[in-house]
Amino acid sequence: MDQRNHSRVTEFVLVGLSTSWELQILFFVLFILIYLAIVLGNLLIVLTVILEPLLHTPMYMMLSNLSVFDICLATYVTPKMIIDFLAELKTISFEGCMAQIFLLHVFVGGEMVLLVAMAYDRYVAICNPLHYTTIMSLNKYIGLLVASWVIGILHSLSQLAFTINLPFCGPNVVDSYYCDFTLVIKLACTDTYVPEILMLLDSGLIGVISFLLVLISYTVILVTVQHHSSAGTVKARATLTAHITVVILFFGPCIFIYIWPFSSFPVDKVISVFSTIFAPILNPIIYTLRNKEVKTAMQKVKTQHMRPFSVNSLLSLLLHHISFIYLSPQSPPTLFQMKKWPYSLLRQTLLLA
Repeated sequence: MDQRNHSRVTEFVLVGLSTSWELQILFFVLFILIYLAIVLGNLLIVLTVILEPLLHTPMYMMLSNLSVFDICLATYVTPKMIIDFLAELKTISFEGCMAQIFLLHVFVGGEMVLLVAMAYDRYVAICNPLHYTTIMSLNKYIGLLVASWVIGILHSLSQLAFTINLPFCGPNVVDSYYCDFTLVIKLACTDTYVPEILMLLDSGLIGVISFLLVLISYTVILVTVQHHSSAGTVKARATLTAHITVVILFFGPCIFIYIWPFSSFPVDKVISVFSTIFAPILNPIIYTLRNKEVKTAMQKVKTQHMRPFSVNSLLSLLLHHISFIYLSPQSPPTLFQMKKWPYSLLRQTLLLA
C-alpha cells in the first residue's frame, strides 16, 4: 500500500456515550454542571493556597498543583464532549485526535508523578519531622513539580510517537467520546503488535513504578503512625485518609483500563467518565472536607476579599458561591440547588455593578 493511501483518514467519528437523544440532553445539562464544579472547585483551592500565606508550604502547594492537573484533565475532553451531545455527527479531526492523546498522557502521567511527590512529602513530614524544612526545601519542591510536568510530557511524546505515524486508511469510528491510543490503534491499516507492546511497556512502567512508590510511602507512614497516639498523629491520619482516597480514585480506573487495553467491555466508558470527569470533582471535595486548615483558609480568604465592586469583589463572590458547595455543613447540594447557583451568581454580580 502506497503512502497516499495512508493519509485517507482526515477525521474520526466518535460514538459518544449514548445514541438516545433524551439521554444526550440529560448528559448535556449534567456534564455542564459537573464541569463548572470541577473548574470552580479546583480553582477555589488554587486561589486559597495562593492568597493564604499560612498555606505556603510544600504540602499545600502540591495540592494546588494537583488541582491544576485536575482542571486540565477535565478540560482536554469535557467541553468537546458537551458540544457533541448536541451534534448529530460527532467528529474530530486527525490533528485534534492526536492532540487529545497527547494531552491525556501529559496530565495523567504528570499527576501520577505528583501523587508520588505528595506521598514523599507526607513521608518526610511524619517520619522525619525535625528535618522536614531542610529536606523539603524550595528547590526540592520546585524540582518535584518540574519533574511531574517533564515526565508527563516525555511519557506523552512516546505515546504519540507510536500513534501518529501509523497508517489510517479505512475505518475511522472510535468507540468512545474521546481519542486514546488503545482506541485509535485498532483502526490502523497495519499490524500493530509491536506498537501495542511498546505502549504497554511505556504506560506500565510509569504507572507501576508510581503506584509502588506511593504504596511503599504510605505503608511506611501507616506503620509509623500506628505506634503513636498523639493529637498530631490524629491529624496525620486524617491527612493520610484523604491522600490514600485520592490515590485509589486515580490509580484504580487507570489499572482497570490498562489491564486489558485492547479489549472492549461495556463498563469501559463508565470507567473513562469516572477517571476524566468525576475524579477531578471528587478531589477538591475530599481535601476540603477532610482538611480543617484548608476550610478555615477558604473562609478567611472569602471574608478578606469582600470589597466594593472590583476584580477582588467579583473574585470574592465566586469564592462565596463555590465555597457553598464545598464548605456547607449540611448535606451536599442537590442538583436543583446547583442549577440555581449560576442565576444567583449573575444576579448578585449585576447588583454589585
